[in-house]
Amino acid sequence: MTTPAERLVDLLDLERIEQNIFRGHSPDESLQRVFGGQVAGQALVAAGRTTDGRRPVHSLHAYFLRPGAPGVPIVYQVERVRDGRSFTTRRVVAVQEGRTIFNLTASFHEPEPGIEHQVPMPDVPAPESLPRIGEELRAHLGELPEALRVMERRQAFDIRYVERLRWSARELAGAEPRSGVWMRALGPLGDDPLVHTCALTYASDMTLLDAVRIPVEPLWGPRGFDMASLDHAMWFHRPFRADEWFLYQQESPIATGGRGLARGLIFDRDGRLLVSVMQEGLFRKLG
Repeated sequence: MTTPAERLVDLLDLERIEQNIFRGHSPDESLQRVFGGQVAGQALVAAGRTTDGRRPVHSLHAYFLRPGAPGVPIVYQVERVRDGRSFTTRRVVAVQEGRTIFNLTASFHEPEPGIEHQVPMPDVPAPESLPRIGEELRAHLGELPEALRVMERRQAFDIRYVERLRWSARELAGAEPRSGVWMRALGPLGDDPLVHTCALTYASDMTLLDAVRIPVEPLWGPRGFDMASLDHAMWFHRPFRADEWFLYQQESPIATGGRGLARGLIFDRDGRLLVSVMQEGLFRKLG
């Protein structure tokens, strides 16, 4: 039996086929599409495996082009765009069954002395004082539906919402489009900084679009919209460990035209801003 953290590390451990070509496995699960955070995390691993490892990732920009099929391997083709004195750039194309499903550009840079400032971390309850998402769902739903039990078993992160979940129309009325969660991997991830960066990239796609939905429908109730990530961007400011608690503060400045924009800030427990995230999602009304 392996732990959720071990399964995550294994998911991010790509097979090298050629110098710039890698293959990642995709769990055969009862899902409509491959989880976007998995593809982004694996693509970033592929990019990092073609560098000398001295420069950490400082940013990524990605597009989700087609839904990936669960259970089918994904091939990652890396283009070595630039190896400069200060910056390294890689472009990655993810291909499944002969079709491009995702592309990513990542930049690597060793931090240098310069201007220093950041916004403060919000004042929120400590993660130990908050229920796990599974506990909160059982308190409201009782026995979990099979889909949620499957999700709970495969979940690699402990997720705890800063504010209690809203379930009724009265609670949703007037709710602001923002959400905060504490997260950490469910077990140690080792000491490779690239693994921690890619694990957090995986996690960054899990709850970010919550902020778009909060004024409209319960996050864990029946969905009125089909959701899909369209693009994703991240900026990595400081080193971190994804197996230690981090606060993911998320908000949606706008939703219109069938798309919703969300942005997130990720802090460690000491209040240091670690990562900034932006994502746009597609929201199509069901029925």
